[in-house]
Amino acid sequence: MYRPKDSHHIVTGLTYIFSHSVITMLAIGIAFMLPIAARYILYQWWPRVETDAQLLLFTEIGFASVLVVLFNIAKIFWDNRRYMTSAKLASLVYARSNDSWLARWRERGLMKKLPASRDAFVLAVTGFITFSDKKSLLGDILKTSYEIRVMLLNPNGDGARQRLQSLPAKKGSFTTFCDEIELSIAYLNALRTAGKKVTLKFYEHQPFWKIVVLGEHVWVQYCHGGQEMKRTPEYVFALQDRDPKQGLFVPFYMHFLDKWNEAEHPEYDFESRELIYRDVAGNEIKRLPLVTHSVEESAGASEQQAA
Repeated sequence: MYRPKDSHHIVTGLTYIFSHSVITMLAIGIAFMLPIAARYILYQWWPRVETDAQLLLFTEIGFASVLVVLFNIAKIFWDNRRYMTSAKLASLVYARSNDSWLARWRERGLMKKLPASRDAFVLAVTGFITFSDKKSLLGDILKTSYEIRVMLLNPNGDGARQRLQSLPAKKGSFTTFCDEIELSIAYLNALRTAGKKVTLKFYEHQPFWKIVVLGEHVWVQYCHGGQEMKRTPEYVFALQDRDPKQGLFVPFYMHFLDKWNEAEHPEYDFESRELIYRDVAGNEIKRLPLVTHSVEESAGASEQQAA
């Protein structure tokens, strides 16, 4: 797997140097301010408090409030430290539970930090959200990759039928499903025309994971039955260079490769619009047309042509 990361590591190193410099300057400033603050409290503030009972009460209440806030902040930091340790062990760098503008803004910030990637691997349902949706942040980044491998759900298989039956009626129409498949094919075909190495395969079982691998990062969503993909939580895991065995990047990356190498998944021929089935040795067995319209639509088109 190609990983152009030298320039990315330089920028990351400079960011760390700058942040540590700012923290050091703040620490020095606080250290120099402590004697001045202590002198003011001891020689100016405390003598006035000793002789004023009301001011003493306000001071005690204020000091107690500050302690409560500080202890709560300390507890929050301690809890977050445990969560951060777990997230670091899993290599989790980003997660979102909804499609709000704030979540997209955070994801956009992550995208800007990503180095260029030679390879891109996509395991999706129709691919619409990844390739063609206006809100997608991955569509433009995929255009910078050279080799792109994609696996989509075969609209002619039982898995697609079961997936559509689990969705609400308005969201689970076969026509919409096929339209999204066609948009993904058109997007990938445009990349082929631009000189990219694009390979498209179709799987027929019910979708379980949506996986997008870009360089050292993998986007993961679980395909909940009866729920659209845009409404499911999304997680991003990164490869740990120092210890690749840690984290969930490698398991999801290998899951895609295992699915990709299974001989049962036909490859799509962009020229003939056919699905090519091969045996374990890679020899072609048969070809079947990719049907992206329903029987009713076919009958209607035939009647129009006859008329």
